[in-house]
Formats: sequence, C-alpha cells, structure tokens
Amino acid sequence: MESDAEEEAVATPAPAAGPAAGRLKGSPELTVDADMREMAKTGAWSVSSCKAGNGVAALRDDNLDTYWQSDGAQPHLVNIQFQKKVQLQLVVLYVDFKLDESYTPSKISIRAGDGFHNLKEIKTVELAKPVGWVHISLSGADPRETFIHTFMLQIAILSNHLNGRDTHIRQIKIYGPRP
Repeated sequence: MESDAEEEAVATPAPAAGPAAGRLKGSPELTVDADMREMAKTGAWSVSSCKAGNGVAALRDDNLDTYWQSDGAQPHLVNIQFQKKVQLQLVVLYVDFKLDESYTPSKISIRAGDGFHNLKEIKTVELAKPVGWVHISLSGADPRETFIHTFMLQIAILSNHLNGRDTHIRQIKIYGPRP
C-alpha cells in the first residue's frame, strides 16, 4: 500500500486533437475500463473546509459547472471513509485550469489507511495546467499490486497553480474492480 511514488498525472486525451508537446489535455468525456465500478457512493465524504454553497455535494453531483471550493490553509483535504474494507484502483478528478486558474491543484497526495490515525501516502502527483478528467492510478510499483485495500482514502491538495490559496475540484470519481 505504500509506494511514495511521484509522477505526473495523466489527463484523458482530447478526442480528435493531437497531443501538444509537454501539455496535458483533458476531455469532458470520462472513459474508464469496463472491468471497474464507481465506488464513491458507498463512502462517507467530508472535506477540510468549504465556501458556503461549494461543499462536498458539488464533488458528487455529476455537474462540471459546480465545484468544491476550500476555505482555509493548505493542505486541503477530501476524505472518503468506507464501512468495510474496499478495493480501490483509480481516482479520477475533473479540474479545469482555463476556468479556475490559481484555484487549480498543482500537487496532490493520495493517502490510504484504516482511519485518520494511520493514513499513509501511496502516491503524489504533479498536475501541469490540467483541463479535464485526470486519472490517478492507485497501483503500486509491483505489477501484481493493481489495487489497494482500505477503509479510508484521503485526497490532499498540497499546492495550487500560481501559488493559489484555495482550491477548486469540479468532480471526483473513485473506481475499484468489479466483483
């Protein structure tokens, strides 16, 4: 479960658009393998802070025009707790640098554990002006580790683009293997 891997997150390539050198492109279309299922509905969601009207519900409303906006000191946290241990393999965020500029996350840490008392960082990713769905695999360095077993997942926004203080995330989806 612990891999301290740091990588550049992969954004879904925009259809019919050639990849621009060194830039991440996004797409409003979310594509995920058929052997995965969305697990977020089974979890209890909380955030470290939010502006009125821009709370945790905006992360789960399937509307790319709404967003969670933090309201406080970094790191900004999104916590998802499950009643039983679950298998998770992918976190997908919708972020939009063109709309949100300095509110767009630039460095994100993914942590997992049994609860707040023993969270361990499993992945850190850097985002480069992302627009669209950003896929963050939870698999470890060992190819046999295709998912993690956890009671809790925490997404920590460590920094934003242009040294922004608060953050915007428009949607979060979490996937695990189908039974």
